[in-house]
Amino acid sequence: MYIIKVKGVAKIPDYVQLRDENFTLLAYFRVDRPDKSLDKVGLAHKAEYIMGLVNNLPFGQILKLDI
Repeated sequence: MYIIKVKGVAKIPDYVQLRDENFTLLAYFRVDRPDKSLDKVGLAHKAEYIMGLVNNLPFGQILKLDI
């Protein structure tokens, strides 16, 4: 699984993309509202860990997650 942090512009907020090994989009959510999206893909129990990584991740960089 991969995480990408996307910088918002003007009124568009910052977003996070979660993608699988084939780079198919699994979840797309605002940095400040991850709960519902992570719950949908079954990662609610890892939300604190994932958001810790997201908060330290520079915009535009792709990070491989081993969950």
